[in-house]
Amino acid sequence: SVVLGFPMRKLRASLFIWQAHNALFLVRCLLKVFIREMSEEDLHLQFSYQARAPGTYESNSGDLLEELICNLVHLIVEVPLLDITYNILFEAVTTLLVLLSYQLFQKEILREGLVYRCLTRGRCLSLTSRLVKTLLYNFIRQEKCPPPAHIFTPQADGGGLLYGLASGVASGLWSVFTLGGAGSKSGVDQEQNPLPLSNQSLLLLLVLANLPDGLDCPNPYKQAVTCFKNTQDTSSIPSPQPHTFQINFNSLYTALCEQQRSDQATLLLYTLLHQNPNMKTYMLSRTDVENLVMPILEILYHVEERNSHHVYMALIILLILTEDDTFNRSIHEVILKNINWYTERALTEISLGSLLILVVIRTIQFNMTRTRVRVTCSGFFLLQSWAV
Repeated sequence: SVVLGFPMRKLRASLFIWQAHNALFLVRCLLKVFIREMSEEDLHLQFSYQARAPGTYESNSGDLLEELICNLVHLIVEVPLLDITYNILFEAVTTLLVLLSYQLFQKEILREGLVYRCLTRGRCLSLTSRLVKTLLYNFIRQEKCPPPAHIFTPQADGGGLLYGLASGVASGLWSVFTLGGAGSKSGVDQEQNPLPLSNQSLLLLLVLANLPDGLDCPNPYKQAVTCFKNTQDTSSIPSPQPHTFQINFNSLYTALCEQQRSDQATLLLYTLLHQNPNMKTYMLSRTDVENLVMPILEILYHVEERNSHHVYMALIILLILTEDDTFNRSIHEVILKNINWYTERALTEISLGSLLILVVIRTIQFNMTRTRVRVTCSGFFLLQSWAV
């Protein structure tokens, strides 16, 4: 009944949104336990049912797992992002991430899983481009989590008794689900992650785009990520790729430049540069390349504070960019002043190209002197650095 209780027409009602959010939260908590403890086949049984009319022996069976996944996708692409819908959209995105987490508990690559088939071949297939576009726009908008608002507020005439009782029960249930640690960490988590929907949407997008190709069909989400175009592209030539769509490249470029401090944003930048020729051409044609390159150089400069995967991606991004001759000429024409994060010496004036060389050489020196990294990783690191 929880799965079937998401009619879109009722989402305008605050009470229904509150109830749907709580229902999704319960579903997500249960799914985390189910996925960790049982196989996909057993999970499918938990979402299967047989309905039998009274006085008859005939029964109708149903599959609620695909219904749940389709409703989650519909919810993400259909419901507008507002303060009142922020939390339910966050829960929908996170629940899809939980459903896709089966790979974490498997040694082999899952190419024919039930969740995989629902997303790539079932009713969700027609929503591929809309889902990818919505997740990208969630990342672009960088909406902060709205302040908590209560559906029921205590009344001055003593009507707050029911509210207080309900709040106590809700707090107790929340404490059970979070093992008593939510009360002391919520404020800290919100400070460390002020953009939960943006971050979760980006994670879901990357997971979908990196799903393996099926035995008889390619990954549709990877196709959508690699072929979308700019909204300003007025070309009338139809794209031969399925699941194509248009998005504002300027807004996406700005968001990518501003969010490179996170691993997932750097991975998205690498994915687009490596696999989407339209986006790569657009980035290389920008006249403000320093907005893109400077955050990457800052990642490399603080190499001791970053994990190795983040540093590797930053190096490969520079490697892809420096393969273009026009880019190499343009970075030496951009003059920078007062680089605050470069603390070893005062750089009052330096070209972007010279700063790139300086930071890469410093990265090579750091990697050659460190001893806590395995030789194979260190060799790969040096290879990419020297290539740049």
